Amino acid sequence: MTDLKVAIAGAGGRMGAANLRTVLTTPGMVLVAAFDRPGSPAIGKDAGELAGLEPMGVTLGDDPAEALALADAVLDFTAPAASVALANLAASLGKTHIIGTTGCSAEDDAAIAAAGQAGARIVKAGNFSLGINLLLGLVKKAAAELPGFDIEILEMHHNRKVDAPSGTALMLGQAAADGRKVKLADKAVTVRDGHTGPREAGSIGFATLRGGNVIGDHKVILAGPSERIELGHIADNRALFAEGAARAALWAAGQKPGLYSMADVLGLS
Repeated sequence: MTDLKVAIAGAGGRMGAANLRTVLTTPGMVLVAAFDRPGSPAIGKDAGELAGLEPMGVTLGDDPAEALALADAVLDFTAPAASVALANLAASLGKTHIIGTTGCSAEDDAAIAAAGQAGARIVKAGNFSLGINLLLGLVKKAAAELPGFDIEILEMHHNRKVDAPSGTALMLGQAAADGRKVKLADKAVTVRDGHTGPREAGSIGFATLRGGNVIGDHKVILAGPSERIELGHIADNRALFAEGAARAALWAAGQKPGLYSMADVLGLS
């Protein structure tokens, strides 16, 4: 079987470096291109050196079209506008696009879904961790079985994260809403400030913490009148996200064009 040829978007960042290390050490994959935004200090550097490994002859560029022309798949943990543009490019070239970008608007998500219909094989997930995707199922079941319990979602990330609540927290909220058969948009409470009054029954609350170098901590609290259940996940290394993205790329390469989730990749749908 021919190795999957992979390009890395945002290769100059910390998640980009994790993706580089994973692709360079994963059987069945070969790194053929890496790129970052124009003006990035990583442009012109060797991808292997950026990953903390030996030089491997792939130099970071700033042209996504040039990179995707060489690749079968692109791993993308960048920014919403960049991911939408890459999705459209992937559709025009019939490529596989793995998206770990968070903070996308409804319009961004619609554009990405359209790119899947137009010819790209897209796997988009707020979190590529096996543990988180298993946790989603637990949260959905707990929310369904405990209809009278209050649900609060607490998340903490490093002090450079730009979106809140995190994509993973929103995934957990959606799982809870699915368990209750309600719309998350109707039940989510993402801000509490001042005299808020009593908690509205059936709402799904979110609390956001930022600080230090925290990779990702998530906890779902189901609080009843006499007991409390806490379901959580702690990420200790960004490698787990990169490993999940690599797994998604290998899986998606054999699928028809469309938009998929990590649950599809893991057979949890």
